Amino acid sequence: MLISLLLLTTLGLAFGLGLGWAAIKLKIESDPVVERIDALLPQTQCAQCGFPGCRPYAEAIAADTADINQCPPGGEAGIQALADLLGREPKPLNPENGKETPTTVVVIDEQRCIGCTLCIQACPVDAIVGAAKLMHTVIESECTGCDLCLPPCPVDCIDIVEPRPGARLWRVPRPGLETVIKESSG
Repeated sequence: MLISLLLLTTLGLAFGLGLGWAAIKLKIESDPVVERIDALLPQTQCAQCGFPGCRPYAEAIAADTADINQCPPGGEAGIQALADLLGREPKPLNPENGKETPTTVVVIDEQRCIGCTLCIQACPVDAIVGAAKLMHTVIESECTGCDLCLPPCPVDCIDIVEPRPGARLWRVPRPGLETVIKESSG
């Protein structure tokens, strides 16, 4: 018994050291231009731009395979910020990607919710909480208003509403965002 415990401890330590070494040696540096572009995007992860999220869209803009005018949630202000950062001329929002709309969030009518979890699976930012066959609810401060949870809902218990005043005032700051924004404006 003692030999097995010693062997497992040694193996765990060896694997831990190996993973630590690999993390240091194989560290992949990210592109600072992509980081700066991503910091200017609204992080709705709505895919209206034609990419599965804001980070892939930022990578495509940096690689010059996507234009700066494909983000409806970012709107004209986002396009202007991207144009300023990249030294490009601003363009009107591409209508193929949608139109700029006011900020919204979703709410779940808990009386109609059947607990199917399809909305939880569809939410790209994990703003919906609940369990199978139990009521679900939306964490309003986390909801980006992407509306991707609407189509999979089989009982149509999700509504789009304007956020309550003050509900979006407090956010956990994204690490390094202040530096990225300062560098992009200066």
